[in-house]
Amino acid sequence: MALLYRAELRPSKIELVAGWAPTQPWFEGDADAALVSVASFRFDDPDGEVGIETLLVRAGDGPVMQVPLTYRGAPLEGGAARLIGTMRHSVLGQRWAYDGAGDPAYLTAVATAALTGGRQADQYVDTDGELVFREPTALVVGSGASGTPVPAQVSADRVSVRHEHGATVVEAGDARLVIVRAPGTDTDVAGLLEVLEPTADVAWAMLTGTWSGQVEPQPLVVVLAP
Repeated sequence: MALLYRAELRPSKIELVAGWAPTQPWFEGDADAALVSVASFRFDDPDGEVGIETLLVRAGDGPVMQVPLTYRGAPLEGGAARLIGTMRHSVLGQRWAYDGAGDPAYLTAVATAALTGGRQADQYVDTDGELVFREPTALVVGSGASGTPVPAQVSADRVSVRHEHGATVVEAGDARLVIVRAPGTDTDVAGLLEVLEPTADVAWAMLTGTWSGQVEPQPLVVVLAP
């Protein structure tokens, strides 16, 4: 369960991402156009310390882009290169926002969902002490099976990130992930697997999702693990 607050964020998530995304190698669309939110989904942090959210956004007439984020109450040790910026949350105070591709909390959460057949977290808004269910704007599900082992989380300074074939390729300890940056654009899944050079002793799973205007499940993240 993801607990949300009725709160004001300065800058807003979209404002923060809008100043950063056009500088990234995976960005597609008009860099001068306003960034628009299409949908989003969250995962749970078992320790309840890190907000883990993926935004699906679009710039002008460009494709939908996947932007995984994490929100922390203190800087991520070893994660300075992945910092997008800070926000002031009217309930939680200052929050440090990171590119999820370089944050071990996001990587573990998405790998767990993909490998174990998990899904996005249900979201509840704290309204004067009452928890109100928020209807999801995106539905995601992993292709794996319950009970599948998930690689141990590593520190941020042991996470390697690079851009290839329109995707973000991440190596984090024993896990390797491909984050599809423009889902819904006829992604070549076979090509993504080749990027990771799988071997016979490596299992792989995929996180797929649907959202408004996208009724056919689309690949979002591919995960390989021993």
